[in-house]
Amino acid sequence: MGKAAVFLLISMAVLAPLTAQARSAPLGPLVADYDALLQGRKEDGRCLPDVRPEAAEERRRRMAAFVQRLGAVDPAGLAPADRLTYRFMRWDAEDRLAGMAFDQDRMPFNSDSGFYATLTYAANRTHVHTQAEAEAWLACLDAAPDYYAANIANARRGIATGFVQPRLIVDAVLEIARKQADMPLDEDGLLSLFAGAGDQAPAWRARARQLLADKVRPAQHAFVAFLEREYRPAAPESLAARDLPNGEAYYTWAVRHHTTTPLTPDAVHDIGLKEVARIKGEMEALIRRTGFSGDFKGFLAFLRTDPRFYVTTRQALLEKASEIVKRIDDQLPAHFGRLPRLTYGVREVPRDIEDTYTTGRYFPGDAAKGIAGGFMVNTGKLDQRPLYELPALALHEAVPGHHLQTSLAGELEDLPPFRRRAYFNAYGEGWGLYSEQLGEEMGIYRDDYERFGRLSFDMWRACRLVADTGIHWKRWTLDQARACFADNTALAPHNIETELRRYIGWPGQALAYKIGELKLLELRQRAQDTLGGRFNERAFHDAVLLSGSLPLDLLEDQVTDWIAAQRR
Repeated sequence: MGKAAVFLLISMAVLAPLTAQARSAPLGPLVADYDALLQGRKEDGRCLPDVRPEAAEERRRRMAAFVQRLGAVDPAGLAPADRLTYRFMRWDAEDRLAGMAFDQDRMPFNSDSGFYATLTYAANRTHVHTQAEAEAWLACLDAAPDYYAANIANARRGIATGFVQPRLIVDAVLEIARKQADMPLDEDGLLSLFAGAGDQAPAWRARARQLLADKVRPAQHAFVAFLEREYRPAAPESLAARDLPNGEAYYTWAVRHHTTTPLTPDAVHDIGLKEVARIKGEMEALIRRTGFSGDFKGFLAFLRTDPRFYVTTRQALLEKASEIVKRIDDQLPAHFGRLPRLTYGVREVPRDIEDTYTTGRYFPGDAAKGIAGGFMVNTGKLDQRPLYELPALALHEAVPGHHLQTSLAGELEDLPPFRRRAYFNAYGEGWGLYSEQLGEEMGIYRDDYERFGRLSFDMWRACRLVADTGIHWKRWTLDQARACFADNTALAPHNIETELRRYIGWPGQALAYKIGELKLLELRQRAQDTLGGRFNERAFHDAVLLSGSLPLDLLEDQVTDWIAAQRR
């Protein structure tokens, strides 16, 4: 038996106490009921959720009842693996219940996501090969008018109660909505699902095209009219979530929800300032190493304008991204004891949403449905997509970032389904940012410009802590928030503006990355200091990944237990 196989067997034996799921009697029914509660019911039977207020109230009532049931269980009597599942359910259920109190359905969109993008996302995760799959997708298109109408009704409740996105966000969403409503039918990605459907594809596509014309397009035009006539006139100039009704409580919850910590907005802001100062020093040292003779701003101007750092076709950018991820694939076994079975592809961000979309993102796959994960690359505005950022982006969004983490979690058959599906932002985005730094150890960055791109991405996430709390808690202006990114990162101007809109429209989400990464780095350093020569990077990564996504305090406990097991 080879060394790798021996290591894998040892690693699995060590991790078994952390992942085995021999449930004690009190927990079994709770696990099944929580999974059913999170799965919920989709009234159309297909892909669109029920967002009516009465459905939301029923979900809130059921969640409150479940939290009460959890309170009746004594976790001290549970096996270690069950105790972790219990703590997971308690943290998650209480957090969800707290979020429900703010009736966020009243604000059903932000600048790069929301109900208007649900069909686009669904199309990118759907394959049609059979009659049943075709009928499911056609039913989804048929249900679009009711789904749009319900979300518009929720947004009207937002107008009536003052829970409304700022005008800056409304203008961005209006741009997307108009583009979707005016797109020629035959260019719409919602019809792209039938390519592998064989002889029946033309008939299914024709039915889908008719539904697109008769149902989806009118709903999209109605959304445009609503934004123009009702929502935009009611949109405030203020950018701060703190200025919304009950806004201080709402933003405080958002910080806790996205970081999975009790950190206050002011504490997060201070962490951001310290990280900005630290990373700036590393960037300046790297600039001197390149031999560049100008100042920091001059170096940023050089990176943003030199043609060597840009491609001129969408295909060229996809090819560059593909080459990078294959080099990363080549290094994965040296750093991870277990890798996922599910593959991933490199794809374009859907063009109907690319103009206001982030530079890249990961779309999860589904092995049961035969769908690979997707490293989504924004191929619009190519003069704003520098190549020196591409390795860090690939490490974060593809491997060993989101694809590796989420796919491994989905394959942990010993975990309850809701834990395999879970995604806590601080854990997932923290892992993505940790993966960017891990690229240094993996040898992925080939020159100092790409290393500077990695530092620029790190600075980007540090500035997020400063800007998100600055905007939503300290009531900063857009110019104040923009300054951190423009003065300290090599991000292209278009990306900076896109990102700022994202932070404004989605309070707190941007805080997850750096807070999660700092915790992971802290845990790794603790393991290295404690274990010394016995520290094994591959085993550490498995300890982090093979319990699925967790709130940061639960993750810390898991790693602490793993360190103790290594010392025995």
